[in-house]
Amino acid sequence: MAEFTLRLRRYDPESGQPPYWAEYTVDLEPHRSVLEGILQAKANEDGSIGIRCSCRAAICGSCGVMINGRAGLACHTHLDEALLGGRDGVIEVEPFNNMPVIKDLIVDMDAVHWKKIKRVTPWLIHKEPVPEREYIVPHENMVDVTQSMACIQCGACVASCLSMEVDPLFVGPAALAKSYRFVGDPRDAQQYERLKDLAEDPHGMYDCTHCFNCIEACPKGVAPMNQIMRLRRISGNDHHIVDRNNGDRHERAFVTLIRGYGLLHEAELLPRSYGGDSWFGKFAPAAGQEMASSLPVVAKAVMRRKVSIKGAMLGHKIPKADLKDVRRIYDLVEGKDERNELNLYITGYDEDLDETPGVMAATGAGDGAAASAEQGQPGMDPEDSPTR
Repeated sequence: MAEFTLRLRRYDPESGQPPYWAEYTVDLEPHRSVLEGILQAKANEDGSIGIRCSCRAAICGSCGVMINGRAGLACHTHLDEALLGGRDGVIEVEPFNNMPVIKDLIVDMDAVHWKKIKRVTPWLIHKEPVPEREYIVPHENMVDVTQSMACIQCGACVASCLSMEVDPLFVGPAALAKSYRFVGDPRDAQQYERLKDLAEDPHGMYDCTHCFNCIEACPKGVAPMNQIMRLRRISGNDHHIVDRNNGDRHERAFVTLIRGYGLLHEAELLPRSYGGDSWFGKFAPAAGQEMASSLPVVAKAVMRRKVSIKGAMLGHKIPKADLKDVRRIYDLVEGKDERNELNLYITGYDEDLDETPGVMAATGAGDGAAASAEQGQPGMDPEDSPTR
């Protein structure tokens, strides 16, 4: 047994009082969970502590909270592990970010999380004609959507999302991962319509900023950002949807510029995103308008010495050998006959890249692909992969 100090953020909207911190000392084995610590404090010191929980086995997703500033499941976090991430020997527990607080550690999931889930039509729209007995679906297709199906709707990714913090209207990682579950299902009749809707929405799939927070927060390896990237690739590469938000153009400009320079050329990114993916894009009327509107921001950055005029206009340089290595990655990715989505629920291992010296183990590097580290690591023997 050991003593642990929990600092809980308390708040009761009905009281009219502002939030405050309260500390509680619990006596438990180090391997016991943070949830057990909170429940002990509730049972022994203050029965008014508000916490939502059910299964206590990381299955129901009810006990999601912020632990030392990171989203996670209270029942899935050991006290000794949480203490390592705390400050001054104290474990801080707060309600989820990006959701209104009902009381203490309980947030209103309906107001944000479930509202976003409903937004993406979370059910299968079957194709016609309906077969007499059953749909025959290839095994690979069903395994492919298994990663997004693993979501337990805990909301940890929503609480961690920086885009939702800035733009509360953003559809969000959980809902977009749910959307891929049906976009990737060959039985669904409206793949194009789903993608078109999410691409055209100014708060849709192109609102993700690739912060990776949702991947780190997810307790089930769903890797929501990966699913968002896959939605984008199918939308742009397979259906050629050019959205009004310039999301597809923006991504293509990123890819082209990094291939050409090895680093991002900021002065070229904006005109290419709005005027076309070439040096002449800056002469398009739409690009000129955007460039003019960005001048105050650029001027402020120059005045504060965050950027030099020469660096902004001419771009950054990297050694030719390094640029050659960058282009080798592009050639490797684009030279494949089929796009490798790197869904580790299917493979768990990438044999091709492991045998290619000097190339990073990220087949999708050129088009934004990423892999969930929880399912397997590059270099692991295929037979030892946890997904086999």
